[in-house]
Amino acid sequence: MKTVTEGELKARLRKPLLLELKDGAQDRVVMGGLEALVENLARPFPEIRALFQGYGAKTPEERRKALEQALALLEDGEEARKEPPPKGGGRMGLEDPAHPLAPPQSRKRLAELGLRTVRDVLLYFPRRYEDRRALPGVRYLEDGQKATLSVKVLSKELVKTPKKGMTLVQVRAVDAWGWRLTLVWFNQTWVLNQIQEGASLIVTGKVRRQGGVQLYVEHFEDEGTESLSTGRIVPIYPAKEGVGQAFLRRTVHRALEKALPLEDPLSAYREEHGLMDFSFALKAIHFPEDERELARALLRLKFDEYLLLELKALLDAGGLVLGRAFRVEEAWVEAFRKALPFPLTRAQERVMGEIAKDMQSPRQMARLLQGDVGSGKTVVAAFALFLAAKNGAQGALMAPTEILARQHYENLLRYLFPLGVKVELLLGSMGERERRGVLERLKSGEAQVAVGTHALIQEGVGFRDLGLAVVDEEHRFGVLQRRALLKMAQHPPDVLVMSATPIPRSLALTLYGDLEVSVLDEMPPGRKPVKTKVLPHALRLQAYAFAREEIRKGHQVFVVAPAIEESEALELKAATALYEELKGLLPEARLALLHGRMPAREKEEVMEAFRQGAFDLLVSTTVIEVGVDIPKATLIVVENAERFGLAQLHQLRGRVGRGGLEGYALFIAGEASRATLKRLKVLEASTDGFYIAEMDLKLRGPGELRGTRQSGYPELRLGDLAEDTEIIEKARALAKRILEEDPTLSKPQHQALRRELQAQAERIGFREVI
Repeated sequence: MKTVTEGELKARLRKPLLLELKDGAQDRVVMGGLEALVENLARPFPEIRALFQGYGAKTPEERRKALEQALALLEDGEEARKEPPPKGGGRMGLEDPAHPLAPPQSRKRLAELGLRTVRDVLLYFPRRYEDRRALPGVRYLEDGQKATLSVKVLSKELVKTPKKGMTLVQVRAVDAWGWRLTLVWFNQTWVLNQIQEGASLIVTGKVRRQGGVQLYVEHFEDEGTESLSTGRIVPIYPAKEGVGQAFLRRTVHRALEKALPLEDPLSAYREEHGLMDFSFALKAIHFPEDERELARALLRLKFDEYLLLELKALLDAGGLVLGRAFRVEEAWVEAFRKALPFPLTRAQERVMGEIAKDMQSPRQMARLLQGDVGSGKTVVAAFALFLAAKNGAQGALMAPTEILARQHYENLLRYLFPLGVKVELLLGSMGERERRGVLERLKSGEAQVAVGTHALIQEGVGFRDLGLAVVDEEHRFGVLQRRALLKMAQHPPDVLVMSATPIPRSLALTLYGDLEVSVLDEMPPGRKPVKTKVLPHALRLQAYAFAREEIRKGHQVFVVAPAIEESEALELKAATALYEELKGLLPEARLALLHGRMPAREKEEVMEAFRQGAFDLLVSTTVIEVGVDIPKATLIVVENAERFGLAQLHQLRGRVGRGGLEGYALFIAGEASRATLKRLKVLEASTDGFYIAEMDLKLRGPGELRGTRQSGYPELRLGDLAEDTEIIEKARALAKRILEEDPTLSKPQHQALRRELQAQAERIGFREVI
């Protein structure tokens, strides 16, 4: 008599199950019902038999799930027998669909998690880990604790509860020390056939102490089997309903077995940086032997992540560009110092030294100048423009609005006119005759410095020899507008980008990977810190009583409406409603309204009128200009302050106290939970913008880096910008060194890096990197 093999039995089972699924799980494909057929054919497969117990009484949806699970189990075994593809270096096979790792039904579940290729699976890192190496005894368990235990089965039973449709599988068990407990499964009757009395199990679940110890089981397996879920540091992956952790671990484990070893993109640099081998790091991040191995794997893969990010930023910016080498004479530096009406801070002196060194280098300067409100960035920019002028070159400073451009123009006149440097202003609102005169002086070289808005990059504008481009509040322009300014030069000009928004160094190095970072972390003497108070919503009227007193003294007040969602229409409604309310609360005050839906020209007119003192109180959304001086503004009130980040609130309070008068900021918390108040109280305790930005990063996270999806930048999978500054700096230094040696990554030792960059670009939807 011929013996039927397990494979033949599976083939016989698969056909009726597929037909049943195609028929809508109506239980009419097999005479006598599908349950009887499965019970007969699936004797060697208790997991499958258990799925079809009571099949006729199940709903069509429950039947469909049982069919899909059964087919997945049948396919799973077949896939496991297939010969693995040859192991290879580089990316061989990594971009193929993930079908070698899972049967068709399971591939659909993986795709829901974004896992479509072997590469996707390898880079699907755990979100946390559980240490299941030393398993506790029952006597030490606490109510509500999640635990993994080693137990021996004593007995089992099926219990029907009074609640309709609820059945419990209860298994009496004992741990290695003789302490008893009850294992409980809800509505999983198939478990009865899976567990035999006397068997040793590893079980994981939540503990309940109710007249004894119960464990509500989430996962179990035979203790004798080699397990990915016990006896080790176990990975816990991000998952969705219907995708179990054991299934994910098994899938990742297969991916590692099939794909490794891989070519190491950093083989030429691994030893000098003390980095783990790439393939070993991939294995260890998923299934580490111990904590030390996990830490080394995390370091290696974070380093790769930041290196690729920095390479992408540098390549997007055109790589490391040769510019011109400017002369810098000590006599010029001393003349600049003496011409200023105030002494420089140590921070300004330090940053001026960094800029002078950059400008002397034959490589193009590309530097970000960060400084808190009032730290003196314009003076430093004036120094760079002065050096360009002394070398016979021209400089340009581009600001986002006409108000800011005029303010910069007035300041640069103060600093540079005594030194014989001719400064011109170019605005879109200028008359044709005035504009023509400015353009002629720029083209002839008579004008040494041009200050303006987008008008600087419009058609018809030209420079005789643009050697330095300064961009203020670069995030308000965008990369394309910055590049348009640079294209106006015959040779690559030096670039200085200024920002009054304090950014933690780690975030600055990532957001502006193509720029060196200078920080003005010291305020000029005499600048008074803004006094700050957080108020609960119940006390908000006290804020407006204080506003009334400030207005009576002849001072001016900002009131900022909450930004509700990312909708200008809703912002407008919030600002308008607050404006109407304040007209009733402060009838004697002259009020103005400013919001994002106003035309740019109208916004500037309102802001200029407020600056000239035509209004006492300005109700605004967050469009108030960064850096604009309103000398008489002494108070800012921010409604629903919890809706803003700490760094943004710090920026807002920088609008007041700029004219030598005492400044005040009142932040009204609409939602006054303990966590909210604790976060806002950081602003009461500190006026250091960089400390506040660091706290904001830790509390809120970085958000999407520079609009990563839009710009082709990958999201960080492992990196933590609040903690990884040192790793980022090392990765950035290596990225610069690699591109200095090999600008197109065409050398053999950089081919794997180039492929990784291209793979990232393709995954995000950007086809070309280099």
